[in-house]
Amino acid sequence: MTPLAALEAILFVTETPVPVRELAEVLEVSTDEVERLLGELSSTLEDRGSGVLIRQAGNGWRMYSRPDTYPYLERFSQSATARKLSAAALEVLAVVAYRQPVSRGQVAEIRGVDSDSALRTLERLGFIEEAGRLALVGNPVVYKTSDLFLEKMGLNGLDELPPLADHVPPASVVEVLENTFRPEQPEA
Repeated sequence: MTPLAALEAILFVTETPVPVRELAEVLEVSTDEVERLLGELSSTLEDRGSGVLIRQAGNGWRMYSRPDTYPYLERFSQSATARKLSAAALEVLAVVAYRQPVSRGQVAEIRGVDSDSALRTLERLGFIEEAGRLALVGNPVVYKTSDLFLEKMGLNGLDELPPLADHVPPASVVEVLENTFRPEQPEA
C-alpha cells in the first residue's frame, strides 16, 4: 500500500482532524512528505470530481463533503437513515455559539422557552461543554461550544462563524412582526 492510499484511508475513518505530525508518525514519513501527500490527495480528489475534499480544521486534517453536495446531503438528512439534531437543539446550539459563555437561564430567555433538554442533548453529544460558573446565587453553569463543534462545522475558530447580522431581518420587518404579536391596547 502506498503512503497516499494509507493517508486517504486515515482521513476517511477519522472522527477528528489529524495533525500533520501524527500523520507523519503513522505513515513513517517526514512532515514535509505528509504536506506533499496532502496536496496530491487534494488534487486527486478535485481532478476526479469527488464528493469529498480534505481540509485543515481544528489543528489537523480531515475529509469533508464538498459544498456543492449540500443540497443532496440536505435531502438525505431528512431520511430515516440520517441522524439529526432537533430544531430546538439547533437553535440552542446557535445561541451558545454566538453568545458564549451562556447559562441555561440566558438561553431560555433568548429563546423564550425552557431549553434544558436541548442543552443536555448537546452536552451529551459533545457539541457544548461547561465553560465555568457564574458568581451568582446557585453558581449557574455557563456553556461554550467544544472542539467537536468546530470540527463538525469545519471551522478553525469561532471567528470563522458567519456574521449573525446576515441572518437578522431588517428593522422594518422586525417591527411588523412585533406589532403583529403585540396585544391590542384598549382605546382610552
